[in-house]
Amino acid sequence: MSELLAAALDRIAERPPLLIALDFDGTLAPLQDDPEQSRMSDDAAQALAALAARPEQVRVALVSGRALGDLHRLAHPPVGAVLIGSHGAERAQVAPHGLDRQDIRLDEGQADRLSELGSRMQAVARGRDGVWVETKPAAVVVHTRLAEERVRAEAEPEALAIGHELGSAVLHGKNVVEVSVLTADKGSAVTALRDELGARAVLYAGDDVTDEHAFEVLTADDLGVKVGDGDTVAAYRVADTEAMSDVLVALAERVAGIG
Repeated sequence: MSELLAAALDRIAERPPLLIALDFDGTLAPLQDDPEQSRMSDDAAQALAALAARPEQVRVALVSGRALGDLHRLAHPPVGAVLIGSHGAERAQVAPHGLDRQDIRLDEGQADRLSELGSRMQAVARGRDGVWVETKPAAVVVHTRLAEERVRAEAEPEALAIGHELGSAVLHGKNVVEVSVLTADKGSAVTALRDELGARAVLYAGDDVTDEHAFEVLTADDLGVKVGDGDTVAAYRVADTEAMSDVLVALAERVAGIG
């Protein structure tokens, strides 16, 4: 970890209540060809548990493009953590008995568009090896991670065109096109959570282009960490998920020392 990033951790640890908002895939868990195999490291999980155990000082949130149920099942987040799924369209809090969730309610027009999106995106994937479609409560996602570059270059523009025709929000990430019938993004979700919790500072970390929405809403009192390569507006960068785990461990030690 760089000296500048270590100093930034010192600074935000001294500004409770602190909101720690983190992407999951590619940030806490290494990217996998099979999304069902995504798991965060033991070090990251222990650090998050230690931070979540100090709710007067810290609130932990996972902010993901995954559907809420999948995020909860794969991340095994600590009790008290807030889960933001589907890029902000879904929200829940981890309770001892499971999830206290806020259900998504679509009107008739939104439900019809979601159904048509599903049908049209299935047509995009049909006959293209490595392209598959995921349906969420308010969105449809075309995945191309397992496709050859030529196939990906054909499928993604088609999916984007359908999204601009039928969707309320279109996100183009790493080998993925997600189209929602609701308007939601990670930046809006982080801003709403900050306001609700009265956080004096926010640490946000992410690896994908969709995380730039969250980096863009951070202030001079906050800390943005880009994980991996790629253009970013985040002030700091770490190489990979292992390095991000080290950041969380270091922050947990600082918060414990202040508490």
